[in-house]
Amino acid sequence: MRGDEKLLSQIREEVTAKARAAKEASRLLGSIRTSLKNLALAKIAERLRANSGEILAANEKDLAAGRKSGLSKTLLDRLALSSKRLEEMVRGVKQVEELADPVGEVMAGWRRPNGLLITKVRVPFGVIGIIYEARPNVTVDAAALCLKSGNAVVLRGGKEAINSNKALVAAMRGGLEEAGLSPDCIELIESTDRASARELMQLTELVDLLVPRGGAGLIRTVVETAKVPVIETGVGNCHVYVDRSADLEMARRIVVNAKCQRPSVCNAAETLLVDEAVAEDFLPVCLAELVGKGVEIRGCGRTRTIFPAAKEATEEDWGEEFLALILAVKVVAGLEEAIRHINKYGSKHSEAIVTNDHSHAQRFKEDVDAAAVFVNASTRFTDGYEFGFGAEIGISTQKLHARGPMGLAELTTMKYLVEGAGQIRE
Repeated sequence: MRGDEKLLSQIREEVTAKARAAKEASRLLGSIRTSLKNLALAKIAERLRANSGEILAANEKDLAAGRKSGLSKTLLDRLALSSKRLEEMVRGVKQVEELADPVGEVMAGWRRPNGLLITKVRVPFGVIGIIYEARPNVTVDAAALCLKSGNAVVLRGGKEAINSNKALVAAMRGGLEEAGLSPDCIELIESTDRASARELMQLTELVDLLVPRGGAGLIRTVVETAKVPVIETGVGNCHVYVDRSADLEMARRIVVNAKCQRPSVCNAAETLLVDEAVAEDFLPVCLAELVGKGVEIRGCGRTRTIFPAAKEATEEDWGEEFLALILAVKVVAGLEEAIRHINKYGSKHSEAIVTNDHSHAQRFKEDVDAAAVFVNASTRFTDGYEFGFGAEIGISTQKLHARGPMGLAELTTMKYLVEGAGQIRE
């Protein structure tokens, strides 16, 4: 057997074995008591805290390798863990523990004229595969949410975070064992060869659902390659539109927060649209502050007239997810043009309007096609934790089954339970 064939065989063996182990673990996990799932989550949180030294040391190895390989500042930021970020991850696990268990929830029930009692209930998918890039927080978020919703999870992270992911998963599997559950409820594919992701995408008999987390290229590859059903998540070309009736001081705070609070994430604003009626008052002040924070402004002709320091925006800039301190800025004729622009260039993630006109707010909410639409608030709030879901498995930008931040309910499907007394169909 040639070397590449041997490697592919080894990868296929690893991926299949771990998916099969997760499938076996899911059979019990789907029916256990909520109290046992909560105990496992509590033990996971304890283990993450207790193993923080090992986890942060492993993360530093990944960061060092990333710097050496020339990883971008954006990806390094997503990769980096700290005591604070690790504690935030632990708090996310604890919040998931406190949330209501969706499994077994009665969604609807009715009795037919023939006496059949039909009940629609939530049930787990079974095994959920997560394919993601250099974001160790996804490792913990995904495991906690899948566990609480009764699903086993197979994690396939990027090579940039492999040491961090191994340390995190080792801690969480230890927590599962302490709680008396199979550690195979959380599986990590350790091969970072692209073939391992492709193998996972094909396992229709073992994996029930795939969720990709990452950039446009990764998501497109999974959507186009996978045989397992996929929920498409989160490229975020998000807009803030400043209406002519806006409180301009409020608008300034929202724009600066949406762009600068954490520019490397999918709910950061990438484009600012400003009504021409307030552009000359608003743009000089707001853009000067943004430039002072290191933001590169790429503007339309009218923007560059008002704020000469802006670079010229290209057609590509309007559709770009920069994930960096770059902001495209356009002056528009009003609400109609703003909505048209967003629906043409947006990624259906998160959009915001700043306005004091109730009718404009209503029109924006109704006509903008996005998973989350904000009035007088930053796009940075599109987040499972901020929505009260605990952690999130991802932010869905599609319309089938799940849309927006995906919490526990979105990780379940449904089953019809039908009870009779001997009825037969004539």
